[in-house]
Amino acid sequence: MSATAESGFTVLIPARLASTRLPRKPLADIAGKPMVVRVAERVAGLAGARAIVVACDDTEIAEACAAHGVRALLTRVDHASGSDRLAEACELLGMQGDDVVVNVQGDEPLIDPALVQAVATLLAERSECVMSTAAHALAEDAEFTNPNVVKVVLDAASRALYFSRAPLPWWRDGGGAPPRHPVPLRHVGLYAYRAGFLRGFPQLAAAPVEQAEALEQLRVLWHGHRIAVHVAAQATLPGVDTPDDLARVRQRFA
Repeated sequence: MSATAESGFTVLIPARLASTRLPRKPLADIAGKPMVVRVAERVAGLAGARAIVVACDDTEIAEACAAHGVRALLTRVDHASGSDRLAEACELLGMQGDDVVVNVQGDEPLIDPALVQAVATLLAERSECVMSTAAHALAEDAEFTNPNVVKVVLDAASRALYFSRAPLPWWRDGGGAPPRHPVPLRHVGLYAYRAGFLRGFPQLAAAPVEQAEALEQLRVLWHGHRIAVHVAAQATLPGVDTPDDLARVRQRFA
């Protein structure tokens, strides 16, 4: 039995009512239920999951969750990032030390529960790491140069060396084309944290590379901490950022 199965983990789902591209996104209806509820239901029943909690910034989200039997915590409205909101949720829940917290985004109603399980288990097994995350091989060459596709490079122990929007690793002898080995990896924005580290994360100074790339996870590496990476066998289904994304997800549920 893994450490995760023995000690358990908590899934936290950050949800913010304001959204630039899709207003009131957490409450968007998907086959009769708010999207954030669909996310919580998607990961319900995970082996080792002690609790699934929505960390929200508005009573309307909390009330919608309660109406569908989903636990929700009301957090401050002025958090700069989702990880800051999760840090407050950990404090409210009394989580600390090596308690494992998995951050599942509130706009991922198609998230693979097995991937959530894998990321949680990986962190429980890797005592030298404060976080774990996921990646998969790039599906198309065009993704290699797309700055909206975040790439991750790993070390020999499958820990993150660097995350970037740039095409990495660069194949010198191939004119920059995607290298044959190692295969470029696309980062998946799914994270597990040790609660003690997560609670202290907002106090860490922002890293210059984090600000340049607009990738918050680079702060972790810049301060000398380690992130374990689970490499999935297949690509993940995309989340919901736009009205077109929402229409696509609604069609799948229908």
